[in-house]
Formats: sequence, structure tokens, C-alpha cells
Amino acid sequence: MTDDSAMDIVEEVSCTAVVDELAQQYNDLEDQIAVSSDCAVEGYKSIIQNSRMDDDAVKIKEKCIYGLARTYTSMSRFNEVMGLLHYSNTFFSAIPKAKTAKIVRNIIDILSTIPNSIDVQIRLCRDVIAWCKEEKRTFLRQRVESKLAGLLLQQKHGQEAMTLIAGLLRELKKLDDKQMLTEVHLLESRVNHSLQNIPKAKAALTAARTAANSIYVTPLLQAELDEMSGTLYCEENDNVTGYSYFLEAFEAYDSCKDPRAVHSLKYMCLCKILGGHPSEVPTILSGKHGLKYSGSNNADLEAMTAVADAAKKRSLEDFEETVVKYSALLKSDDLISHHLDLLYDQMLESNLLKIIHPFSCVEISHVAKLIKMDVALIERKLSQMILDRTISGILEQGKGHLVIYDAAHEDTSFTQGVEIISNMGLVVDALSSRAKGLSTKTLEENKRVEASDAKGDDSQVKPESPAKDTTKK
Repeated sequence: MTDDSAMDIVEEVSCTAVVDELAQQYNDLEDQIAVSSDCAVEGYKSIIQNSRMDDDAVKIKEKCIYGLARTYTSMSRFNEVMGLLHYSNTFFSAIPKAKTAKIVRNIIDILSTIPNSIDVQIRLCRDVIAWCKEEKRTFLRQRVESKLAGLLLQQKHGQEAMTLIAGLLRELKKLDDKQMLTEVHLLESRVNHSLQNIPKAKAALTAARTAANSIYVTPLLQAELDEMSGTLYCEENDNVTGYSYFLEAFEAYDSCKDPRAVHSLKYMCLCKILGGHPSEVPTILSGKHGLKYSGSNNADLEAMTAVADAAKKRSLEDFEETVVKYSALLKSDDLISHHLDLLYDQMLESNLLKIIHPFSCVEISHVAKLIKMDVALIERKLSQMILDRTISGILEQGKGHLVIYDAAHEDTSFTQGVEIISNMGLVVDALSSRAKGLSTKTLEENKRVEASDAKGDDSQVKPESPAKDTTKK
């Protein structure tokens, strides 16, 4: 055996020993973290600062960074989480940039597990973006900016999110990154929907689908696209098409065991309620789609079941009780909150029309008593219905009466007669124009025939030749 091979064997043995020592040290930290978090922090830092950069050592250091982030998060030392990136700069510079991006995204995800920590996540994302600009990590910065725009959307800062998305889209279109373009256009559609700008939301969703046509779309991303399509169709009161898109999204989420399947199932119930079929909601929840998720542990589906029961009974009192009882769940979702307000207005109008139908003049206080609501609210709603011409009548506010007029049946004979006469006028004008065209054409043809006849006569008449003098000289 040569000296060089012997040295290689010694180096491999020492390397394995060092890595084994790091692994043992990491395992000891995992057992010690439950006893003393401060000691675990120091142990994680010592492993990260170790000079070894073998494959096994890199995996152990990556686990230590995650453990350190979780420890800081559990101790609410959120500023230290950002300091972790600067502390690990030496390690990040020695590994591929793709792995660095993965580690940073996972650190942000670890922080997102803390409830009500959106403000902290936004601050961390801003710090990470600044760090990425210093280190010139463009692709990671774009990912984190996309994450930041989503967090701003959750905090209802739509305009700030749109400003961030606009700059991000300009960069992505130059790079022609179809995957990121699809995700950012989808996020743009969500932000525009939150701002109630439905046309721009539809345009952004179309752009997302166009970019997705040229790449492989994961089932979860396709489910997000279908869910957004169903949301926009629901906003346009096309509840049948919206239901079909929500069903596609639900099946994709369910196949991936994603918890967002409950939201799609909830939107399916909403489409049935808005479409005038609240009796079908129990069938959906007890069928193969909802049986896995329905039950006493799911308050979202319980709330939608209660709303469906109130809509089926057309009971405003039950509807208000349901909204008050499940206000934290129903009002937190923009789509459901907006459409429940519209549903309430529809139910109130239908109940008022049913109450005032037998009367020609009725006291507003009596109507309010029958419907069990405030007089001022009923008076305001009746005035709105009169202005919208849902009711034909007037409000006598001095007496507090609602005077209802008989529905005037419009005589359409005169309107139909005028329409027939105007149509006959159009027919006569068309015929006269055609007649003028035919007469002009006939005159031109006659002139052409006469000219040709005149030419023919001239050709038939031959000039007489001079007579020869046959007299002999």
C-alpha cells in the first residue's frame, strides 16, 4: 500500500469520525432541548460554525438551522430569527443557492406556524428581502416578495400588495419564468378580488391560465386556479358554473389531503344556497364529498348548514341568529360575508312583499311588528324598494302609512302598432331603393342596346361604287 492511499484512508476515517461526532452532538441537543432551550441554542450555533462541509455535515447543519429557528420561535425571540440568516452567511455561501432559498423559505414557514403572527412574518419578509438585495440573490428575493404580497393581502393592505406585485411582474416577464408568472398572476387576481375590481381579477386569472398552459401545473396549483375561477363566477351570480369549479378544486385538495378542501366544500354549499337550492346542502355534506369533513368538529360546515336551514325556512330571525352565532367564521371570509349580506337583503324583500301583498294601505309600524324588526329600518327598506320599482306605491311619512297602488297593466297595443308601422316603413324604403336601382339598370341596358343597334345598322349600309364608263372610244 502506497503512502498516498494510506493518507486518503486516514482522511476518510477522520472525516467520518467528525461527521459522526456532529451527528451525536445533534442527537444530544434534540434530547436536551426539552430541558434547557438556552443550552440547545448554543449547541446549534456551535454545530453551524463547524468548519466541516461534507454532505452529511451539510444535512446536519441544515437541521440545526431549522431547530434554531423553531427554538427562537417558541421563545418568541423573533428578532433572533432574522439574525440567524446573517449568522449563517458563511454556511450559505458554501452551499448551492437553490438549497439556501429552500432553507430561507422553510424558516419563514416555521414562523408562520405561530398563530396571529402576520405582523412578525411581514417584518421578517422585509428583512429577508433586504438581505437578498445585499447578497444579490434575485430569485430568492422574488419568492419572498410573492410571499410578502400574500401576507399583505391577509392584512387587507390591497393597494400595497398591488404595488409590490406590479414591480414583480415586470421582472418576471423579462425572465419569462412561467411558474412564477402563474403564481403571481393568481395572487394578483386574489388581490383585485379583495379590492372588488372583478374585471381586473378576471384578466389576471386569464393571464395565469395562459402562462400555465406551457408548463406542468401541480394538482394544488390547478386547484387554486379552479377555486379562483369559482369565486369570480360566484361574484357574477353564475352559481352553477361556480359550483362546478369549486367541486374540481375540492377533489384536487382532497386527493392531496390538503386542509383547504374544507373551504371549497363550504363554497359549494354557498353556491347551492345562493342558487335557491338550500335543501341540497345536507345532501352534499352527507354524500361522498362531505362525509369525511362534516361532523361536530368542523364549525365551518356547521355554520353553512345553519345558514341553509334559515334560507330554506325564509326566516330572517333564524338567519340573524345564525350570523351572530357564527360571526367569527362567516365574517372572516370575504366571499361568504359579501354574499350573505346579499342573501339577507333578498330574504328581507321577499318577506316584506309577502306581508304587504293583502293591503292597499298599511301602517309601517304594523309591518315592522309582523316582521319583528325596527320601524326605521323597515321604512328605509320600503323606500328603497319603491325607488327600485319593486313596489308600486308611496310612503306617507306624516301618517306613517304605506300606500300601495294596484299594479297597472300596461297596454302594449299602441307600442306594438307603432313598432309594426316603423317596420313597414323600413320595408317600403328597402323596396323603393331596390326599385330605383332596377329602373336605373333598365335605362342603362336600353341605352346600351340602342347604341349596339345603331352600330349594326351602319355596318349593313355599304357605300355605292362609282359607275364605270363602258363606252368605246
